[in-house]
Amino acid sequence: MKLRIKFTKSGVMKFIGHLDMMRYFQKAMRRADIDIAYSTGFSPHQIMSFAAPLGVGLESNGEYFDIEAVSVTNASDMKKALNAVMAEGVRVEGIWELPQEAGNAMASVAAARYTVRFDAGYAVPFDLGEAVERFMEQEQIRVTKQTKKSVKEMDLKPYIYEMKAENGLVSLFVDASSSGNIKPGLVMETLFLQNGQVFPECILKITREDTYANTGTKEQPVFVPLGEIGYAF
Repeated sequence: MKLRIKFTKSGVMKFIGHLDMMRYFQKAMRRADIDIAYSTGFSPHQIMSFAAPLGVGLESNGEYFDIEAVSVTNASDMKKALNAVMAEGVRVEGIWELPQEAGNAMASVAAARYTVRFDAGYAVPFDLGEAVERFMEQEQIRVTKQTKKSVKEMDLKPYIYEMKAENGLVSLFVDASSSGNIKPGLVMETLFLQNGQVFPECILKITREDTYANTGTKEQPVFVPLGEIGYAF
């Protein structure tokens, strides 16, 4: 039985990296007595697949991972059992059964929505709303992106699906696939630089609101939250 689990991550837990979160949930499965399936072979491990890794220091209202379960009662009981062993700052919000043909969480990620806040007391040194409008009206947004293997120049514009500013907050909807994977920090840095300002990254508070799959095509995408791929049980 393939299951998709949604959880939130906040507070001090935002400083826990992706690999440690994987280990955290492996232990949580045992503590909650979840009948999770294990791989075969010399060194069996829990069958578990996480969606797009969340950067250290970011909070999230929409993180996902998939497991294969040998047996379960219902989503409500499983959610209660897991939340009973969660540390402060992590909470399971939903569990769904996946169709057998569904891709795993990591392979399904196509986009992500973020909210960007600024530290209390920090005043953005330009009109944020007007700057974002001008930013998105450009035909191209050229940046230099650092990858693990190289530095490359690219156009950000096709990878930013939506960007709005309201009441001092910036809402971003961007490509989060393996081929794009646009970081909100890069978008904000580019916005600041285009307005003649040095980017003070430490003043940002970034929350990933949800993670999405594309159930349409590349030319006509239809983005849905990863939890909506499954169904209640």
